[in-house]
Amino acid sequence: MSITTSPPTTAQYAVALPHNRRAPSIARHVSERWLKATDPVDRVTEAVLVVSELVTNAVRYTSDPCTLTLTVRDGQLDIAVADHSEELPDLSRHAGGDEHGGFGMGVIQGLGGQIRLVPALGGKTVHVLLELGSEHDTSGDT
Repeated sequence: MSITTSPPTTAQYAVALPHNRRAPSIARHVSERWLKATDPVDRVTEAVLVVSELVTNAVRYTSDPCTLTLTVRDGQLDIAVADHSEELPDLSRHAGGDEHGGFGMGVIQGLGGQIRLVPALGGKTVHVLLELGSEHDTSGDT
């Protein structure tokens, strides 16, 4: 008798977003819809918040469209937003946020997101990795 194991399941979704004020709303909507249809995905609310923060930053600090890519693999969700600005975000700025913003990266880090910046010629990609494992406390179960 032979035992076979299935390869890790990977699901990916990518969408090009316009450079306008509607981009974060579009990104939230398509992300929520895709994540709810993808199994096994929990933390949809947190993931959609991360998407919103990243796309809002791309619209606010760049002048071109961006691309959102969601990848579920091995119990993790990689949220990536690629834009056409080579300027890297200041990951420590959240400590100095003001009435105009500056809190997004702190929010992402507070959700447990691991932020990785990937610079490229003519742009960059900001990745946020979220663990998808159950974070519910089961110690009260019998």
